[in-house]
Amino acid sequence: MHELTTPISDETIRSLHVGEPVAITGVMLTGRDAAHKWMIDTFIKKNRQPEGDDLEAYEAIKPLLNGGLIYHCGPVVAGLDTKEYRFVAAGPTTSIREEPYQGDVMRHFHVKGVIGKGGMGTKTLQACQEAPGFYLHAIGGAASLIAQTVVKVLGVYKLEFGVPEAMWVIQVKDFPAVVTMDSHGQSQHAVVEEKSKKVLEALLAKH
Repeated sequence: MHELTTPISDETIRSLHVGEPVAITGVMLTGRDAAHKWMIDTFIKKNRQPEGDDLEAYEAIKPLLNGGLIYHCGPVVAGLDTKEYRFVAAGPTTSIREEPYQGDVMRHFHVKGVIGKGGMGTKTLQACQEAPGFYLHAIGGAASLIAQTVVKVLGVYKLEFGVPEAMWVIQVKDFPAVVTMDSHGQSQHAVVEEKSKKVLEALLAKH
């Protein structure tokens, strides 16, 4: 088990390989479809003008993402009325939906790691090699268990996207995950996909 603390150094990232378990302590941000599209459209491709609190949110998340982690998560959050936020459930959501955006987000914000479930594709793998960075597979179906590693909710940005889609700034302790895409171009997901493809082709050939 590798114990990692954010921000994570390039040296540490290069020392990690596919299949190795990690426990993360430090600060990370959640971000799903709406957040990734907002980052791309407003600040990377600049297809839309910043409005409302866009610039304020951008300036706040920039230093947090620099050397940091994005967690693909739509949390269940208590304390919305009092703003004494607490994560009740914090399971990973399917990452492949962010494949069109993730590489560009990693490059622009100098993000070093992405956490989710199900893996990502070639664009993200390329960004992992360049950054360097990695993709971590979190445990699906363990939402309440993972929420227990969130020791504090430090803040939230773009809450107008809705609770699951907002960017939550969280402090975690011993957050469990497994490296499934590394900075050396290895992807456990690509290996599984290739094996599955061969099994499927063999099954189809029999009919």
